[in-house]
Amino acid sequence: MEKKSLLGTDVVAQIGIIVKDIEKTSKTFAEFFGVDVPSVDWTDEFDKAQTHYKGKPVKSRAKLAFFEMGNIQLELIEPDEHPSTWREFLENHGEGVHHIAFVVNGMKQIIANMENQNMPLVQTGEYEGGRYAYMDSFDQLKVILELLEND
Repeated sequence: MEKKSLLGTDVVAQIGIIVKDIEKTSKTFAEFFGVDVPSVDWTDEFDKAQTHYKGKPVKSRAKLAFFEMGNIQLELIEPDEHPSTWREFLENHGEGVHHIAFVVNGMKQIIANMENQNMPLVQTGEYEGGRYAYMDSFDQLKVILELLEND
């Protein structure tokens, strides 16, 4: 009997890493891998991002830098001071791997299925061309899963 992924995919799209100093860490990654230092950009403000953390609208933002590493993207994330999954991770765990992301179809149903497996929705938001959801799968999988759904 063939087992089916709860996500509908097993292809990792991204690994997200929380950092305290994105400029310094981006430079270090770029030197290590012999690539250009990527641009560092802020996530959108609430009016566009519609960020919700633990069910409540929040002003949280983060600086992001992306490294395209063949078939996977490394995302560096430096959170601002407002409540978010990023800020909570930094305060509780320090710097390190925050999430593994998967591109999915039918995000609402996948969120419901994951919540039925005791993996609650933690944070959602919009980005240019899609949306994201962070699921607290830490107890079961030892890492947060991010769902990405593109238009």
